[in-house]
Amino acid sequence: MTGVKKRISRRMFVSGSASLLGLAVSGCTTSNVRVANPVSPRKMAIPQSYVAAYGPMPQERFPVPAVDLNKVPEKFWRRQVAFETTYPVGTIIVNTNTFFLHLVQEQGTAMRYGVGLGRAGFAWSGEGRIAWKQEWPKWTPPAEMIAREPELEKWSAANGGMPPGLSNPLGARALYIFQGNVDTLYRIHGTAEFWSIGKAVSSGCVRLMNQDVIDLYDRVPERSTLIVI
Repeated sequence: MTGVKKRISRRMFVSGSASLLGLAVSGCTTSNVRVANPVSPRKMAIPQSYVAAYGPMPQERFPVPAVDLNKVPEKFWRRQVAFETTYPVGTIIVNTNTFFLHLVQEQGTAMRYGVGLGRAGFAWSGEGRIAWKQEWPKWTPPAEMIAREPELEKWSAANGGMPPGLSNPLGARALYIFQGNVDTLYRIHGTAEFWSIGKAVSSGCVRLMNQDVIDLYDRVPERSTLIVI
């Protein structure tokens, strides 16, 4: 890691700030082109600690099913790792080369999560901040996306956005990234498509398995710094 902090490209911004009422316009979506859900050739023995960490979450507003970890490479399972960096505790660092998200912790450690990245996730590198967080967010496609995919009009801001739920592109949680008072349209969010973790998916920002984004959400305070490298 380097201490050099690049500024986020201005072309990723839109004028003004996004609403904080749950109808934030987001470029994050799941395209009609899906990542194949692979069939695992054989089942491996999963440690009980991971079975529990990625088990069902019936207590959620929309009950989250268990993850089939046979379809997610082991290196992308959540774990605490040694991690030396000059960034302070609480910083989120996304590495688009390794498909890892690190949450900096104390004493030279970090919580590491596997991520999937879409075009928006590769589009810029730099620094932002988590302006706000939301559980089970609505999703509102921007006007330019609706122009390309008219079938999304039913989820426009005028129509109230797409209701939260397991099929919502933002999943169980969303972290909204701003620079100053400007929404970057960049999101860290959940997904039910656990087989897409560690892959370059067709579209979207930074996606984590729903169990992981819930864990991250609970650990990260608002106003935390995000670094994308």
